[in-house]
Amino acid sequence: MTKTQIRLPVAAKVGLGLLSVVQVVFAFLAFWDLAWRDNDDVRGPKPAWIPVILINWIGPAAYFLVGIRHKR
Repeated sequence: MTKTQIRLPVAAKVGLGLLSVVQVVFAFLAFWDLAWRDNDDVRGPKPAWIPVILINWIGPAAYFLVGIRHKR
């Protein structure tokens, strides 16, 4: 049995690399915000948001959209 390898063009590799970096930065910013934000400004307990933020793209977006109490 032979292995089939898929070769990506250089542009695709660069694009995937950039998306990976953006994802890591997005999660880092969510963790940073969670660490420095007061408990009263976060919906739910802070430790509960840690595994949520680890879910790629959806977790940090959910934290920023739902997890923070926005003052109006």
